[in-house]
Amino acid sequence: MAPEPDKHPDPAAASASLAAEAALLEARLRMIQEAIDTVDARIEAVGDALGRLHTISATPAGAADSEDPADHPAAGQAKPSVD
Repeated sequence: MAPEPDKHPDPAAASASLAAEAALLEARLRMIQEAIDTVDARIEAVGDALGRLHTISATPAGAADSEDPADHPAAGQAKPSVD
């Protein structure tokens, strides 16, 4: 709502209001920057995982057959322990 034309706003009150709003905006900015940093870290982790998967999938089929199958247990199975 606009102030009435014959009344002038109090400069001190306007300044205090603007300072409070600036503080809130700065806090929100910090929160957003932290969220962006978190997303960046997650993107990097996913990119690394995808790169490893790509490397694994690019391994020639013959190379995988020559390895010890005990080193690559089937999905959901635990690797046998060596006691």
